[in-house]
Amino acid sequence: MTAVLALCALLLTGCSGGGDGDGQKPTRTPKSGSGEKPSPSKGATGAAVPPAKGAAKVTGTVTEGLKSPWGLAELPGGDLLVSSRDEGTVTRVDAKTGEKTELGSVPGVAPAGEGGLMGLAVSPAYASDHMVYAYFTTESDNRVARFLYDEKKPAGQQLGAPDTVLRGIPKGTIHNGGRIAFGPDKMLYAGTGETGDTGLAQDKKSLGGKILRMAPDGRPAPGNPAADSVVYSYGHRNVQGLAWDRQQRLWAAEFGQNTWDELNLIKPDGNYGWPEVEGRGDDAAYVNPVAQWKTDEASPSGIAWAEGSIWMAGLRGERLWRIPLDGTKAAADPRAFLTSKYGRLRTVLAVGGDKLLLMTSETDTRGTPEKGDDRILRLDVK
Repeated sequence: MTAVLALCALLLTGCSGGGDGDGQKPTRTPKSGSGEKPSPSKGATGAAVPPAKGAAKVTGTVTEGLKSPWGLAELPGGDLLVSSRDEGTVTRVDAKTGEKTELGSVPGVAPAGEGGLMGLAVSPAYASDHMVYAYFTTESDNRVARFLYDEKKPAGQQLGAPDTVLRGIPKGTIHNGGRIAFGPDKMLYAGTGETGDTGLAQDKKSLGGKILRMAPDGRPAPGNPAADSVVYSYGHRNVQGLAWDRQQRLWAAEFGQNTWDELNLIKPDGNYGWPEVEGRGDDAAYVNPVAQWKTDEASPSGIAWAEGSIWMAGLRGERLWRIPLDGTKAAADPRAFLTSKYGRLRTVLAVGGDKLLLMTSETDTRGTPEKGDDRILRLDVK
């Protein structure tokens, strides 16, 4: 029986509703983050697969006291950039000391509901172009822009004027997507939402409910399903997690509505079913998820790949999910760590080897902040 069916017997019915998840907030209680590490086994292809249980251990705090943090990106050298969804600012965090320096505000950001300043990405050519990319909501749409980051200017004035590379992504009070990331191909990918207008997900002419793939200047990337379009895959409800595995396969996390949240392996021109199907179905026209969760156990935002597994941050679920992979399949049942210990979890960032950074999301409209929130944690994982 698959890992998904095993989960079905254990998880309670819930509802993500709004793209960030809603419902009663569980009480935070410390949970152990350790786990056994059996000897690696061999998958169907003969390659080593990660152990079924694995482990995730918090080893320290990079910084705390962040305000509505959403996007997280690493600069060459290891320092971090953090976006504040509700304040529209970008902050640099010294990875060694945790010191925070506000670089500036992004003009035109109109935060409301689940919209605001969201995903960040650092140009793969940053050493020569010093460009930082952001996904954000304006009064009229969601868009992607790039900014020259001039480290020589005074704090608060270090972001240049926005150069919009893509506009016209539908906006709404809910389901704005927001994650951006450069892939191994050096193309820029963006996860979008259908804003609550479910029909947009199946409309290839709309940028809502899609994964988009573009050149750094916003033009459709070479090799896209349609040469004149940035649409890479469709039939999505609200994509906030993007990550690539060692074989350069793209994975995405997606919010469900009332039944199933999803982890998907993304195929060019793949139709992921929304709103015709939520979770697994029996229609070959739609790509089934590799793993799925009841919505009160996940409401997934950021994901990262490390140590043979996808690591998925849960907002409403308030836990870090690990999905061990055997190629394009789950190698074992997903396993949860840190349940209800740090509140809502927004973003996971792989920083090499068995190291992850995990950013919390308690100071947004659905969280209940405690002293020190929000924070970035260091993790060792297996």
